Parts: sequence; structure tokens; C-alpha cells
Amino acid sequence: MKAALANLRAVLYPHRHLLAAVVSLSLFVFALAMLHHELAPIHLSDIRQALYQVSARGLLLAVLGTLGSYLALTGYDVMALRHLGHALPYPRVALNSFIATTVGHNLGMALFSAGAVRLRLYTAAGLSATEVAGLAALIGLTFGVGVTFVAGMAMLLEPAQAGLLLHLSPDSGRIIGALLLCLVASYLGIGLLRQPAIRLGNWQWHLPGTDIALGQLILAAVDLGCAAAALFWLLPGDAPVSFPMFLGVYVLAVAAGIVSHVPAGLGVFETVLLLALPGVPRDSLLAAILAYRAIYYVAPLAMAAMLAAWMLLHSRRTALAQGLDWARQAFGWIAPMTVSSAVFIAGALLLFSGSTPAHPERLSLLQGFVPLPLLEASHLTGSLAGLGLVILARALYRRADAAYHLAFWLLALGALASLIKGLDYEEALLSTLVLGILWLGREAFNRPASLFARSFSPGWMLAVVLLLVATLWLGVFSFKHLNYSHELWWQFALQGDAPRFLRASLLLVLTGAGLALLHLLRPAPPEPGRPGEKDMARVARIVADAPQTGAALALLGDKRLLFDPAGEAFIMYQVRGQSWIALGDPVGPGTAREALAWRFREMADRHGGNVVFYQVSAENLPLYLDLGLTAMKLGEEGVVSLAGFSLEGSARKELRQAHRRGQREGLSFEVVPPAAVPALMGELRQVSDTWLAEKHTREKGFALGYFQPAYLAYFPCALVRLDGRIVAFANVLASAGRRELSIDLMRHISEASKGIMDYLFIELMLWGAREGYGQFNLGMAPLSGLESHPLAPLWHRLGTLIFQHGEHFYNFEGLRAYKNKFAPVWRPKYLAAPGGLGLPTVLLDVAALIAGGIKGVFSR
Repeated sequence: MKAALANLRAVLYPHRHLLAAVVSLSLFVFALAMLHHELAPIHLSDIRQALYQVSARGLLLAVLGTLGSYLALTGYDVMALRHLGHALPYPRVALNSFIATTVGHNLGMALFSAGAVRLRLYTAAGLSATEVAGLAALIGLTFGVGVTFVAGMAMLLEPAQAGLLLHLSPDSGRIIGALLLCLVASYLGIGLLRQPAIRLGNWQWHLPGTDIALGQLILAAVDLGCAAAALFWLLPGDAPVSFPMFLGVYVLAVAAGIVSHVPAGLGVFETVLLLALPGVPRDSLLAAILAYRAIYYVAPLAMAAMLAAWMLLHSRRTALAQGLDWARQAFGWIAPMTVSSAVFIAGALLLFSGSTPAHPERLSLLQGFVPLPLLEASHLTGSLAGLGLVILARALYRRADAAYHLAFWLLALGALASLIKGLDYEEALLSTLVLGILWLGREAFNRPASLFARSFSPGWMLAVVLLLVATLWLGVFSFKHLNYSHELWWQFALQGDAPRFLRASLLLVLTGAGLALLHLLRPAPPEPGRPGEKDMARVARIVADAPQTGAALALLGDKRLLFDPAGEAFIMYQVRGQSWIALGDPVGPGTAREALAWRFREMADRHGGNVVFYQVSAENLPLYLDLGLTAMKLGEEGVVSLAGFSLEGSARKELRQAHRRGQREGLSFEVVPPAAVPALMGELRQVSDTWLAEKHTREKGFALGYFQPAYLAYFPCALVRLDGRIVAFANVLASAGRRELSIDLMRHISEASKGIMDYLFIELMLWGAREGYGQFNLGMAPLSGLESHPLAPLWHRLGTLIFQHGEHFYNFEGLRAYKNKFAPVWRPKYLAAPGGLGLPTVLLDVAALIAGGIKGVFSR
């Protein structure tokens, strides 16, 4: 049985995203079918008429309810930050919360979509990626507490109505309501017990205290109450439903939308309300829901986009005098998400517009100015532009420059088509507004990438398919009063809205199917294997131009290589288990690196693997956050400036003494060019073998060099001789433009001199200073520089403990102290990997790659 389950998991796991997409699509189609059944007697004109009858008072109260809800939502972030021990100015927190929440509301799966926005905004405010993940979890917990409390109260206050809705007796409804409230009370009571944390293996979660938990409950209740009131006030005044009952129904509809994973719960939310409120006229209820979606979803998203645009304009104004400020940095991070959402919505509205009748009065105005063929063509053009914008939204999120240019012209074309096909100035205005936001954020879309080389994730393909299904359903619903006939396809008339819908739908389906077929039938890129001679020659050219010496580790030949299409950049990586581990940042030009990282992410995802970037720099963290990874500090690497480096002065006294000691003992130093290294290989191997035997260790790999003649022959070699015999050596890694100097493989015979390592480092730094190199990279001190504060992330506190007391496994603290003799500047290095409970496995896979296997992790 266990073997069968394991085989089933092995088959299904690589396709888990596709299976989730199929389930969501099925739920959406089912919801549309139910919606179509419930609205069978209703025409689109009835809904329009009911929409016009919504009172100004109801609209104003709905706006106030929306304001109250979003104000309470900012409190979610405030409470979470308070629990994490971070005090940020409320205006900044409110802005971050508002932008993230609007994106989450409109894209669905708020924990991930809104979480991605929060990750960008709050890491710019100084929080770590782990802390932002905790913040997002606390916000989700706040919402869950609120839903549980409101549902329990509704079942207690309206047991008969709740029982009717859920097919339960009133007594059963009361019992369930009481149990839900007991859950909330238990959550509040946990804080009184002062439990330090909930532990699961090496992971722990600190639950909020009673004061914060109570604040969460109040804020969530206010949020849900105001949001429900915004929709309740849009219902007809004589609707036979009380607010307590409506509140329970609203919470149930919201929960169903979240569970379905359909963006914004589209269709699912409406279906639940229609089924749960049979006493409210269908046309009035649907009109209220449409008005509610415009007020609670679309309007805040437009406001968030305008706020993001204002942030960019403000940053450009202040940058003239103050340089780049936080606003510019924040917009650089949120522009892709904001613009992507706005473009998706603009495309969706163009698609929906093509499936609904135009205003007859506006068409009459166009009769004398626009020829009928041009009007027909504009209708088709507007629908195709909408489909194109929806597809491009994903590429905009990934900052592709080609997507920016295409989206720019499609928005302009869509605005023009909206005016020509029916004087839809509202759509044209929205497209123009989105076009302006896109133009303001143009600097963020700087990644050169082929749109057809990108693979679309199942989630994104699901969103496009859902939108096309909704578009077709809306057209069928809008024209259901007309009897279908084959002649409709060939009718061309000014008021021929239904024939135009049929032709546009066929064009959309054919275009969408063609693009999907093109995507499925394209040749799969070859999977990188062990590098050959041509690959190594190409790597050598790229490494020669790299600004960092760490890129030279690719020349070991023990890692797989993934090149960009132009052959200007590469990622060196290895696969262990489900971990696809890249060593360092992508090597090559900045724009090529970003596109290559996405390609690596997609390749690993196709194989059901987890992407890991090991030993990456701080300046590239935004790229890894875009990939959906969590950053974790590994330690710090020391860099010594070689500009004017010497042994003079009191600060260099210890180094000066070590250098003179080596000279007195008869040590001499030289650097031989690569061409002279092969002739010395026999002596170098003897030193290396002696060193390994003295240390009772074996060769490592992946992130560390090992003795390999072909590898050593690429570089100059620093030699230390005693009486003419080589007693120490190190391969010399030099970056392009003499920016950086470093070593990788350093071996010595300890009996020759106790201070031989000091002598080699000092001489090499003096040599580098004479040769005009900018800095010397001492390499990383693992686990150093981590926080030991009680509120620091668990990894930091555990790493600090190992750093201070883990000498049995490795002398972490001694290594840092040794490198400190050279007075380096320390800069952080990170691991970028998926967070969660899989992180320990990732760390073990990395360690096993370096140590040459699991056995090497626990032995020398």
C-alpha cells in the first residue's frame, strides 16, 4: 500500500500545479453553470435597469463601508508588525497594506499575491524575508479568526436562517456557532498561558499575546462587517434579509471564493449569494454585486495604481536634490505587480465589452461618421487587444521589455477601438490611464527576453482560460433572448451586437487555441548535462569578463551549465534530490542574468524541483524575491582593499611580524603564469596529498575547488618555496579589469613553517597591490554576522549558537577571527530558497553536494 501511494505521488507530484488548475477550472465552470441556471429568467437589460436604480445614498454608504474595511485592513499589518517587534510609521504601513491588499483582492490567492507585494515593500523597510513571511501568515491568521467569529455569531443570532441555508436544524446551527466561538475563545486564551512558541521539529511559531489577539479579532470583525455592509447597503431597501443573516451569508461566499482559488472569487462569490438569498430579486442582487465589485475591488486597485505612479513622480522630483529615496526603490519593486494587475484588468474589460451589447444611442451617433466595415473591424480588434493584454500581463510581472512595448501599443489600440466600435469612452479612458501608468514605470521593464521562449505556468494559463470562459458565458447570457441561427454569423448591421459577439468569440477561441498549440508543440529546450569542451571554452570567455572571482568555480567542470540563448551568461548548478542548487548569482551581463534566472526557475519547475541559489549577494536579492524565493543569511565574506595596501603602521603590526618571520625562516614567494603550471603539477600534487593526509580529510566540491590539473592550469599559481622546494601553493583567481583578486585551492605542508599561511596571504596581497588590483576576497566566514536578538529569526539564533559553540564540527568563530587579522570589510551572503518546512532538506542537499555525499557531511 505504501509503495503504491509512493508511486502515485511520484506520478502526480510533477503535475501538481496542472491538477490544481484543473480543479479550479472545474469549480469555476460549475459556478457559472449554477449562475446561468439561477439567472435563466433575467435579461442583461434587467440588470442594467436595476443598476440604474441603485440609490445615491446606497452608493455613498457602500463607499464609506469600503473605506472602513480598508482602514481595518491596515490594522492587520500594524498588529502583525507589533508582534514581530518592528515599529514603522503608520502612513508607510497603511500604504504598503493598501497596495498589497488591493492586488490580493483582485488576483486571488491573496496569501501569495499580496504576500509577494508585501515582500518587496517590507524588505525595503528593513524586514527580512523570513519576517515578511511571518507577517503574511499573521495577516492570514487575523482574517481566519475574523471569519470564524463572524460565522459563529451569525449562527447564534440567526439559527433558523443559518440552518435553512446549510440544511441544518436551528439547534444544530446554535451548536456549531457555539463551537466556532469556542475556537476563537481558545485562541484568545492561548495568550494568557504565555506559551513561548509552538514547536515542530526545528521550527517554531510565536503566537500573539492576548492583547494582540484581541486586537486581531476586533479588526477582523470590523473589516468583515464594513465589507458586508458595503454590499448590504446596495441591496433594495425592501430586501427581506436582516444584516446579521446577510453577514453570515457574505462570509460564506467570501470563504467559498477563497477556497476555489478563482481570481477575486469571480462567479463563485455571486453563485453563493444568489443561492443563499432567494428572497432578493435576482436582477437587483446581481446589480448590487456588480456595483460592489466596482467600489470594493476595481476602484481601490485603480487608486493603488495611481498611488504607485505618484510615488514614482515624487521620487523623480526629490531625486534631483536627494538621490534615490525609498519611494523610488519601492515603486521599482511594486511597478511590475501593479502594472501587471492593471493591464490584466484593462484586457478583461475589453474582452467583456466585446461580449455585451453597445449603447444604441451611441451607435446611432457613429452612424454618419464610422463606416460599418471599420466598426466591425474595431470590435474584433478590441477583443484581440484584450486577449493580448491578458496574456502579456504575466510577462510584465517578469519585467520583460518586449512585453512593455507590445502592451503599450495594445493599450493604445484598445482605447482607439473602444471609441470606434461604440463610443465606449469609459473603456478608452481606463486604457489610457493604464497606458500612462505603464509609461511611468517603463524603467522597471528592462529584461530582454523572448516572449515565446517563456513557459506559462499552469496558474497563469488557468487565469486566461477562466477569463475566456467568463467572456463567452457573459455573451451567451447577454444575448440569450435571441434565437440562434446560422445566419447570425453573416449578418452585418449597425445594431448587430449578437453577430459581432459570435465572430469575436470564434476569433478569440481560435487565437487562444493557436497560441496554446504553438506553446505545446514548440521544441523543448535541451536539458543541460555535463559540460563538454565547447561549453568550457564558452565559460572561460564569460568568466574572463566577470567582475567577481567566484565565477571561476565553473571551470571545475563538476557542475551543470545553463546558458542564455545569446551565450553571454550562464548559471552553474547541480541537482540533488528535488533541490536544483545554483552556485552564486548568474554570471554575465545584468539584463541577461535576470532572464536566465527565470529560465532556470521554469526548468526546475518542469521537473518538480525546488530552485536554490547558494551564496548570492545582497544587491541581487530583489531578483530572487521576484522568483518567489526566501532569502536567508549564510554568513559574511571578507574583502580587503588593495589600494595602497602595505604593512606599515600600527594596525599592520601583527601582519608585519608574521611576514618578517617567514622571511627569516627562508620562505620565498613567486607567482607563475598559467603556462608554467602544468610543468609543476607533480610537485603541487605532492603538497596537496600531504595536506589532505595531515588534515585527515578528503576533497570537497561544488562550492570549493579541489585538486584537478585541468582546473589549476586555467590560473596563475602563487608558490611559497623553502630551500627551492614548493611547500605551499594557491591558485590565483583574478576578475575582469583587475577589480578583484582571490584564491580557491590553498594547500601547504605545515611542518615547513607555522606561519606559512600568513606569509602566503600577505605576499599575495602585496603582489596584488603592485599589480593594480582593487580588492582581495578572503571568502566567506559561514554563520558569522547573524543576529542573536531574541526576536531574530530562528535560523539567525541557531546559526549564532553554532558559530559560538560548534567547534566540534567546524571552527566557525576561529575562521572569522583569522580573517579579521587583515581588517576586511564584511558583506553578507545569502541562500535564496523556498521557505517552509522543506528548508532543512535544502540545507542538507547543499551540504551533501559540497561534502561529496551525505557521509561527508558528518565526517571529514
